[in-house]
Amino acid sequence: MQSQVNGSTAPSFKVGDRAVHPAHGVGEVVQLEDRDFGGRRTSCYVLKMVDSDLKVMVPMEAATRVGLRAVMKKKEAEKILDILRAPEVAVDVQPWNRRFRAYTEMLKSGLPAEIAKVLRDMYRLKFDKDLSFGERRLLDQARSLLIQELALAKKVTAASIEGEIQEIFSA
Repeated sequence: MQSQVNGSTAPSFKVGDRAVHPAHGVGEVVQLEDRDFGGRRTSCYVLKMVDSDLKVMVPMEAATRVGLRAVMKKKEAEKILDILRAPEVAVDVQPWNRRFRAYTEMLKSGLPAEIAKVLRDMYRLKFDKDLSFGERRLLDQARSLLIQELALAKKVTAASIEGEIQEIFSA
């Protein structure tokens, strides 16, 4: 599922493959399409996002830069659940706006481990106080980015993963 482009390894997907977009979560490659961008012909992946009716187009040559990647493997999913169980806090800087910025950057990275840390920290914060609008948005975004991918990786339903996460945080 990898191909060589300019000496670096770029993801390569076929129609029917599942891919993870860092901002939108899991999507299915529904077609490969050639598009004209500024007089230049570019091949693009067209993804239909699993959680919504959203269609996202990613130029193949920009897939790595955008952060498009294959769905994690089961072993990695277990490591992500271990991150959720870990007692530490990822960002402990004060004041809140700096923390919020740090968490936002972690989500933007698209890395499952970083997203899991945001989810863990926001869930814990929720037990200590009412979350602000921004904090609730971070929690919801982290949850939606992780649930589908973890479910696919572990070959279980999203509801099953949601239950497992609830169990982790109620322990």
